[in-house]
Amino acid sequence: RISGTMNNPFQHIVEPLAPNDSHQCFYNLTKLQDPRYDRLPFSIRVLLESAVRNCDEFLVKRSDVESILNWKKTQTQTVEVPFRPARVILQDFTGVPAVVDFAAMRDAVMKLGGDPEKINPVCPADLVIDHSIQPTDSLKCDGSFHICWPIALTDAMYSVFLSCYQFILLTCSYKLKERKSCKNNKFALNKSTKVSTLMPHLQKNQDLEFDRNKERFQFLKWGSKAFRNMRIIPPGSGIVHQVNLEYLARVVFNQDGYYYPDSLVGTDSHTTMIDGLGVLGWGVGGIEAEAVMLGQPISMVLPEVVGYKLHGTPDKLITSTDIVLTVTKDLRQVGVVGKFVEFFGPGVAQLSIADRATIANMCPEYGATAAFFPVDNVSIQYLEQTGREPEKLAYITKYLKAVGMYRDYNDVVELDLSTVVPCCSGPKRPQDRIPVSYMKKDFENCLGEKQGFKGFQVAPDRHNTIVPFQYNDTEYSLSHGSVVIAAITSCTNTSNPSVMLGAGLLAKKAIELGLSVKPYIKTSLSPGSGVVTYYLKKSGVMNYLAQLGFEVVGYGCMTCIGNSGPLPEPVVEAITKGDLVAAGVLSGNRNFEGRVHPNTRANYLASPPLVIAYAIAGTVRIDFEREPIAVNSNGQEIFLRDIWPTRNEIQAVEREFVIPSMFKEVYEKIEKVNERWNSLIAPSDKLYTWDTNSTYIKSPPFFDGLLQPPSSINDAYVLLNFGDSVTTDHISPAGNIARNSPAARYLTSRGLTPRDFNSYGSRRGNDAVMARGTFANIRLFNKFLNKQAPQTIYLPTGETLDVFDAAERYQQAGIPLLILAGKEYGSGSSRDWAAKGPFLLGIKAVLAESYERIHRSNLVGMGVIPLEYLPGQTADSLGLTGRERYTIIIPGQLTPRMKVDVKLDTGKTFQVQMRFDTDVELAYFHHGGILNYMIRKMSGK
Repeated sequence: RISGTMNNPFQHIVEPLAPNDSHQCFYNLTKLQDPRYDRLPFSIRVLLESAVRNCDEFLVKRSDVESILNWKKTQTQTVEVPFRPARVILQDFTGVPAVVDFAAMRDAVMKLGGDPEKINPVCPADLVIDHSIQPTDSLKCDGSFHICWPIALTDAMYSVFLSCYQFILLTCSYKLKERKSCKNNKFALNKSTKVSTLMPHLQKNQDLEFDRNKERFQFLKWGSKAFRNMRIIPPGSGIVHQVNLEYLARVVFNQDGYYYPDSLVGTDSHTTMIDGLGVLGWGVGGIEAEAVMLGQPISMVLPEVVGYKLHGTPDKLITSTDIVLTVTKDLRQVGVVGKFVEFFGPGVAQLSIADRATIANMCPEYGATAAFFPVDNVSIQYLEQTGREPEKLAYITKYLKAVGMYRDYNDVVELDLSTVVPCCSGPKRPQDRIPVSYMKKDFENCLGEKQGFKGFQVAPDRHNTIVPFQYNDTEYSLSHGSVVIAAITSCTNTSNPSVMLGAGLLAKKAIELGLSVKPYIKTSLSPGSGVVTYYLKKSGVMNYLAQLGFEVVGYGCMTCIGNSGPLPEPVVEAITKGDLVAAGVLSGNRNFEGRVHPNTRANYLASPPLVIAYAIAGTVRIDFEREPIAVNSNGQEIFLRDIWPTRNEIQAVEREFVIPSMFKEVYEKIEKVNERWNSLIAPSDKLYTWDTNSTYIKSPPFFDGLLQPPSSINDAYVLLNFGDSVTTDHISPAGNIARNSPAARYLTSRGLTPRDFNSYGSRRGNDAVMARGTFANIRLFNKFLNKQAPQTIYLPTGETLDVFDAAERYQQAGIPLLILAGKEYGSGSSRDWAAKGPFLLGIKAVLAESYERIHRSNLVGMGVIPLEYLPGQTADSLGLTGRERYTIIIPGQLTPRMKVDVKLDTGKTFQVQMRFDTDVELAYFHHGGILNYMIRKMSGK
């Protein structure tokens, strides 16, 4: 990557950071001698520095620099500017299709007579494999474990081993049981024990992950060899955003002789987590990220910046999760979609980097593009704590002071941290915050409310339904609100030592008071990095977590992204028999319908300590202030307040056990620690040899008909007719593959059995599976059907079909398709398959009231036209039923955000706005999408 060019008109402001080292320079923006610079928010100054450094009067022009400097005026004028991030980050669910696209682009460039090796990342790209693992094996144990003896031990050898008892306890935090046998022969220590590991569930899940995904992993390993500038972080290392925070983040780049701010885009909407460290980053579509990797700047509308002032001191019982859920609801009400948010004020100093990262992580849930905490002393202290080298800390500090930091805001929102109370969010959206004291009443209200974000429409006479069942020869019962999944998961919280240690201390107090979790509840702990396991063990709380069922089951996103694994069959049968609204409680960032598990209709986001609390209670229908969380074996009523740790208790443990050496130890070996990854054999050819028998990796059809120009859409049918807040979880294939789905039928036809289906996420490299899984969410609400089902009406005949089957019939008849939607279409994770899937179904345009930012960009990237109703208009106000046929007139000359005519077969005509927001987006559309544009550019066609 070239940092600065010989033709740069701003070369005169380049100077060395150290006077005696002319080879290490930076663009000193203060030498612009422009008073407007001192009034820019720091997040905007990052955009300015990138524009100045990369100004070549071609991709980045001097006028772009002027537009950014003039931000005070241009922020409200829909001004387009280019931005070249310093790097790109990917996770494997989005990374595999990106590498598939790169491989297919090389083939396409070769066919057009170009040089295929031009398809290669230009800027640094890191891909962290974190989305594949599932807590398939997570049954509770008694805290003890197997020891694997390679040989039979003599009595003397056995005695020597037992003398190491205290050492094992210290390093593993597990109980040893010297006995010949126990139930199921599990977790026993004796001289003849042959199998298992110190952390049996973790190892088994990691082995299963490799067995299921070996083909994908081989493909990724090929990519790491075939493409320059691409680093792969192997499975088992942690969650992408936590690894980014603790290890990958540079804060300031030192490359090609220049210092410049670290910045990034990522193929995951929670890339914003890094904003908490003072590194500007946000999520983009996988398609857009691929273009950045190929050297293209992002074309973006210069954003408004909302200042968020924090003051006060949090109550001693408050967690960062409570704060972030309060911020999320607050900013949702203010309205910050498409804007940057910068946090400032005396309250910021009360927040650790982990606290700030938690707030920044939830940025997509309150709708902002970025949630920025500028670098301060706390940031530098965090870099030191996580083992960054002293010389790096020196130049980071010196550079950032040299370029200065000043903040200015168009709007200011305030939050007094002392007013924050313990809370959760749900049951279907992260912005629906509920004080814990109101949880019981809120859930019971939701039971009877009309089907919607806060309603399940359960008849009043069924509110107290109880379904008995047997599990492991013991009688239990379930009712509405029963907790069946309790997961400490997601980088949102597992990156934060305070809430993780808080969970551990709560578990310790619970065990000491004789509390337990019912064995049928699927509990799991999936940290974002090995550092978490390290400090949980060292602080002595891991064993207490394991005794409650929260044993480490893997390092990855797991339950937060729907990789929750199966529930016990008796539990599923009881839920189905009673048509129960069962609950999942997770420390994640998303709880949309159908995301966490198909059998948990109510899902609540909560802090890790609260996850454990609700697991112990076994229900969300509890008022923790007035009702005991449980009664122990002595008949003593235990309340949540009896086991809840204070912030002071937590901070004392954190100061003692979260230290730099553990970060260094974990990350020094992160790229080589996974032996199965190291032993994978992958081809070394520059062009990938596609295996036609593969059901994981397939050459996609995106570049077929590469040279066909766009045209008007004539007599299109509506495939699906939606209301508000259709998320990418509804659109994009995610989670397990249902046995009665089109994708399952396809895989069965290829000779696979259901146990080999794996998840949709693992098959994102196969368009045949993904097209069949598009709109396959069982919670999809289609107005044509007036119920939740992954189906639609095939309008020519009136038949009810699976969405893919209906789309296939339309395509065979040569009929284009359209989607009608309400507000916030495409909210949720930045899934490129939420655009690729509809493209493959033959959808030419979407007509909605409004769009989530990343999804609209993804649609543009695939050549699908995002249309928007004019202000004040909706499908209802226009009298649209969705059963009409639509003709959309695309004129030869297009301009950003122009209005176009829509004609119906009923004779009605109305106008809509084309949401191509920039000239660059129009260029992508004319070429059939961003990847087609890049292929033509690379091949000279």
